[in-house]
Amino acid sequence: MSKCAIVGQAIFFLCFAASLANAGEVAVVNPKNPISTLSKDELADIYLGNAKNFPGGSSAVPLDLPEGAAGRQDFHKTVTGKNETQFKAYWAKMVFSGRGVPPKEVASDAEVKSMVAGNPNMIGYIDKSAVDGSVKVVFTAE
Repeated sequence: MSKCAIVGQAIFFLCFAASLANAGEVAVVNPKNPISTLSKDELADIYLGNAKNFPGGSSAVPLDLPEGAAGRQDFHKTVTGKNETQFKAYWAKMVFSGRGVPPKEVASDAEVKSMVAGNPNMIGYIDKSAVDGSVKVVFTAE
């Protein structure tokens, strides 16, 4: 095998590994939820407490990963436009003023997936690589 072929294969595998490491976060719901897609604004409204329901009227219960969890920073920066500190401060103000309760924090992607799979009203985000038939993707960040 030529050196060029070996270098080419090495570059391919490095790019492939990098794409897996940065698969990205996707918003997921229970497959029984009638929602097929959400816009970034609709998703932000749910996570910022501006919308208590999915479009169509059913109750929306957002789940959040804990501070420092892989994917949380990217998800909130992309969807709500806030970093972790800003998101926490936003919700502190909302709670203090009596205008809302922050999304329920769960420990991991696996817990988000399990809870969403068991309740059609829940919505969460997980790494794209963790998606399986137990959840339905309704938003993918580009």
